[in-house]
Parts: sequence; C-alpha cells; structure tokens
Amino acid sequence: MNIQLPLRIILEKPPAGIDFALQSGSGSKFEVVQKQVSVADDLVFELSVRLKRGENGLPDFAGPFVQGNKEGRFIYIGIGKFAGNADSDWSRRLKIPLKDIETGAIEKVIADYFLVLETKVPGTGSDGGPNSATVKPFAGWHVADMKIRI
Repeated sequence: MNIQLPLRIILEKPPAGIDFALQSGSGSKFEVVQKQVSVADDLVFELSVRLKRGENGLPDFAGPFVQGNKEGRFIYIGIGKFAGNADSDWSRRLKIPLKDIETGAIEKVIADYFLVLETKVPGTGSDGGPNSATVKPFAGWHVADMKIRI
C-alpha cells in the first residue's frame, strides 16, 4: 500500500517573532522544512504521510515527517533553535499526535482528491511562550477542504 494522506496543521496564533518549522527525519539527522516566522496570526503546515496497514489491520503512518513507535506516531513542529534559528531564545518542539484518526475520515480523504485531514492546535503555551510538548487538550483530526486558505 503506497497511499499518500494529505494533512494540514494549523497552529493558532503563536507568539510573534518566533521561528516554527516541520521536522523531517529523526534523531540528530533531521532537517527543518516549511520554516515560518510567526506574526501573531495562524501558521499553516501542509504535508503528506504514507498510509500503511499495521499488524492489527488498523491504519499506520510512515514517511519523513512521522516520528515515534507504532503505538504513538506523531509529527514534530520545531520551535526556535529546533526550527533552525541558532540565535533564538527558544528551543522547543510541539508534538502533534497521529493516533485516533478515524478510519472513516481516512477513507473519505483517500476517495476525494479535494479533501485533507486537518487539525488546529493552540500556538501559545500556558507560560505565554510557544506551545510545546504533546498538544493538550488535543481536538483531533477532521476532514476539511483542500482549498488554499486566505
């Protein structure tokens, strides 16, 4: 099975002036892609993950953006130094879970080229800085139009 599943992550109103980027690869051998500097507006990251079937027959995910083991796959958004800005005061990562995506939602997106799985996560943490660690509470993923956001 070699199906690419489109995803959109909307980071809602992170603090201004901080670099954010998707992490491609893992460990010390990773790159940052789609680097953006926040301006107190939403940031949007669009990517695809490879859909595969796990040993239990349930959906599983792979590809350069996918991190973690089978039971806890996720995507990292790097912040500050983890987004490639060596001069930043921030050195954080935000973990976006891939678990609990409903099979029906996956099938709907696969069947329609104009759909994407989307999640919205808070960009600001409880300390007033950029949100980091595992997103809590996590609202999950939903089916959305693939249209370009303006």
